[in-house]
Amino acid sequence: MSDTQKIKLTSYSTKGGCGCKIGPGELSQVIRSLPSAMPDPNLLVGIDTSDDAGVYKLSDDLAIVQTVDFFTPIVDDPYAFGQVAAANAISDIYAMGGRPLTALNIVAFPIRTLDKQVLADILRGAGDKMREAGITLVGGHSIDDNEPKFGLAVTGLIHPDKVRTNAGAVPGDKLILTKPIGVGILTTSIKKDKLSEEEVQRVTHVMATLNKVAAETMEPYDVHACTDVTGFGLMGHSLEMAKGSGVGIRIIASDVPVLPRVRQLAEEGFVPGGTKNNFAHVQDSITFPESLDQIGQWILCDAVTSGGLLISVDGGQAEELLNKLQQSGVEASIIGETTADHPGHIVVL
Repeated sequence: MSDTQKIKLTSYSTKGGCGCKIGPGELSQVIRSLPSAMPDPNLLVGIDTSDDAGVYKLSDDLAIVQTVDFFTPIVDDPYAFGQVAAANAISDIYAMGGRPLTALNIVAFPIRTLDKQVLADILRGAGDKMREAGITLVGGHSIDDNEPKFGLAVTGLIHPDKVRTNAGAVPGDKLILTKPIGVGILTTSIKKDKLSEEEVQRVTHVMATLNKVAAETMEPYDVHACTDVTGFGLMGHSLEMAKGSGVGIRIIASDVPVLPRVRQLAEEGFVPGGTKNNFAHVQDSITFPESLDQIGQWILCDAVTSGGLLISVDGGQAEELLNKLQQSGVEASIIGETTADHPGHIVVL
């Protein structure tokens, strides 16, 4: 183990990963106060549907996809943090159906407090993940900051007619989730030294896995909507899909894949504030069954970092797509469906 791997990087921040996000309730209040954007017929996807990235049409055959994401350390190992942060930022391009092309590093780092090698390892981890995604690094920006933060601004390409948003789901679709949840509870437990090295490696692997294979596998299918599950949790991002698409959503709680020990650690009190904020924001739009206790509801709302894709696919093609995903090594599960009943509402069964 190198000296930088011995550093407890998560101790340098009060929050970690996508749990750093401003809560959806507070953020929506701010956005509502902004003036309307200048109309532009070439802006195919903007901020109206809380989508994963913006899409701007350059020609009849080409559009660019743009996104940015950064956060404080989610794991202690600097190299792993760089990988997770990069995978998380790139994920928004995949969620829109695009091909990531270039990226810019975003760095905030206590250059006089932490060894410079820590920053070098973060950048090395991100660089390796970008190479895996086929991305060219074109530059970046850094500031001296007491709390380390890292992420990417990513640009991708897509055909204007093939953009996948979170607002196109239709009744009768099946919902496929391509990664297990519970990341927020587990990474909060990392800060408290409650996970074994094997458990840390397991959750790190989930977060650092690109959604590249999942995105490429779903390409030939009738996918009506797609989003990636990150800081607002499975319920928060599902609700954005329901409201944006004008459909209802049914989630089968027992079919949602959850990482090992999440329930136990949540019962021990390691539920992050971001997860509780997510629950507070969405609870009025979700009907939970009486059999699902508060812990179970929090888990479904858990603030995820670098989560999987939530794919709304034609119901008749769902099993075939699921099999293809699983054969490709993706931890995918069918977790629910879309309905014409109660648009903009989620029913958990």
